[in-house]
Amino acid sequence: MIRLEHIGIAVNDLAASQELFYRLLGEEQYKIEEVASEHVRTAFFKVGESKIELLEATDPKSAIAKYLEKKGEGIHHVAFEVADIHAEMARLAAAGFQLLNTEPKHGADNKLVCFVHPKTANGVLVELCQSI
Repeated sequence: MIRLEHIGIAVNDLAASQELFYRLLGEEQYKIEEVASEHVRTAFFKVGESKIELLEATDPKSAIAKYLEKKGEGIHHVAFEVADIHAEMARLAAAGFQLLNTEPKHGADNKLVCFVHPKTANGVLVELCQSI
């Protein structure tokens, strides 16, 4: 079973964006976390069964910094929760999708993650994630 896990939004200023989403959703974030391997700080908001993840770059050479420089703030990726990330990676690779990593890596919110290249997903960066 696959379900929408979260929508990732790239932001320039995490603190200002947290305030904006607090006003928008009426609730504070439930978690703030730094993912050193990805050079980002994140804040998570619950929205029903799904989440919003705000991502702020901690290094000007990070993927999020490059995204912000090229496209500005906005939706960065859509994440789907999967029961078996290895099986889903194999299924998608066999179906012709280009994966950005060959093995899942540790991501935010206690997840294993893998990304699908936007070129093979109608311009959308897709994240697969599995709770660990």
